[in-house]
Amino acid sequence: MGATLLEMIHGTADTSRQIEGIVIHDPIDEPFLPSGVLVLGVGMSDAKSIVQLLHEMGERGCVALILRSSVSADAAIAEASVRAGVSVLGLTRGASWDQLAALLRSLLAEGDLGDPDQESPDGIPSGDLFSLANAISALVDAPITIEDRDSRVLAFSGRQDEADPARIETVLGRQVPGRYAKVLTERGIFRDLYHSKSPVFIAPVETHYGDVSLPRVAVAVRAGDEVLGSIWAVTAQPMTPERLDALRDSTKVVALQLLRVRAGADIENRLLADLVGTAVEGGAGARAALRRLGLADEQLLVMALAIADSGSTSADAAAALAGETQRLNNAFAMHLRAVHPRSSCALVGRVVYALVPASGEEVAAELRAERIAQDFLERLGDRVQALVGIGAVAGSASDVARARTGADRALRVLREGQPGDRVARISEVQVDALLLELRDLREARGDKPTGPVARLIEQEGGIEGILVRTVQAWFNAFGDVGSAAAAMSVHPNTFRYRLRRAAEMSGLDLDDADSRFAAMLQLRLLGADDPSAG
Repeated sequence: MGATLLEMIHGTADTSRQIEGIVIHDPIDEPFLPSGVLVLGVGMSDAKSIVQLLHEMGERGCVALILRSSVSADAAIAEASVRAGVSVLGLTRGASWDQLAALLRSLLAEGDLGDPDQESPDGIPSGDLFSLANAISALVDAPITIEDRDSRVLAFSGRQDEADPARIETVLGRQVPGRYAKVLTERGIFRDLYHSKSPVFIAPVETHYGDVSLPRVAVAVRAGDEVLGSIWAVTAQPMTPERLDALRDSTKVVALQLLRVRAGADIENRLLADLVGTAVEGGAGARAALRRLGLADEQLLVMALAIADSGSTSADAAAALAGETQRLNNAFAMHLRAVHPRSSCALVGRVVYALVPASGEEVAAELRAERIAQDFLERLGDRVQALVGIGAVAGSASDVARARTGADRALRVLREGQPGDRVARISEVQVDALLLELRDLREARGDKPTGPVARLIEQEGGIEGILVRTVQAWFNAFGDVGSAAAAMSVHPNTFRYRLRRAAEMSGLDLDDADSRFAAMLQLRLLGADDPSAG
């Protein structure tokens, strides 16, 4: 990245250390610091807090901490940096943290875009898009960006310091600024670009803010009749015919790479789903799948997310549900990686499963996962009725399948439970899950009510009978006649009379604990749990 945005304040650049990801530190929430990450100390200015964070980072094996340059030059911070073995970098004043995070993530993702050792028939490296941008830049002698149809920057070359503020803002934000895109659209530049197979010259753009850009030459990238994106070169002088030809010819290689990236993304999504599915299923392949996900030696929580059933069985509804679930999977994955960079999330069937590293005590880890899920669902709002079940902490690969089962059971309780509940931990709803499973077992075997409950239902003609609901109300009120009568909207004396009649007709001994438990369980499994209904 050079020294434009970052400078080394304390420590050295150890090129042997691998950066695994980026974490934005939150001083309010409990920090999660995996090994090998680069930590962004957004808003940190207190030296004591920074020293404490460096100590924690050293214990977790983090790589470096980025602070504002004006904050990082402190003797206590320097000493803590040496003790922790964590480098401290300074971010220049005026640079935004979101731009830095976007730029760092793009650089860390370079290796995911292709094989840099491959070469096209024209001699242009056809590996990752960043190497390709640099190669095109050398051919046309101008700083290059490769953009998609929505003017998002997919890759950029070096020498961007030779361009104008608009290009620098575009690279940092990974998106053409809206004020420039608006002018280009109004001038018909995008229309001309996507209708021409030759490079298009773009005259300097002046916005309402008074800033003026340098001239540009752009060419569309096509695969047959489909426009995949475009290549943009900033050039103060007109390009020679030879360089224009080189720019046009480079679109063929860029098109191949963009197609590879698109196909690779599909393959990667399928591979991720296969690995997560294998891990949560358990068995011989679970440990190997977790190892490939980088989670083999971690305590894990399994979270199961799904959209609440709408009740519709039409083909259109099924297609809409599938599309919405896929979008939900992408959003949940992004949300989790912002909190736990090493988490893995994939759609398996109709359920999104997430494997999230769990640190600390089991109860604390489950509560933290519950807060993360609630935050995600609150951000969704009422647009999507999604539910999240959370399993117990899995201490090893062999426990992940059990944790997944727990997450599924919690999810089912939410689906069949009280409306309004959207997140549940299996440790909190285990009894409800057991009752649902007992109900399934009863239905599978075809078991019928027996004993006093069977006699009472037969006398009443069904579980909706007034005496059946009276007994259920008494159970629900723990024997409090006043509360039970209020639930039935009757006078307590009337309620006592009905309860005596129910006991006489059925032979139910309300003074015997075992008889009460057997009757209560049978009524609950039959679904007679709302005595005030009707």
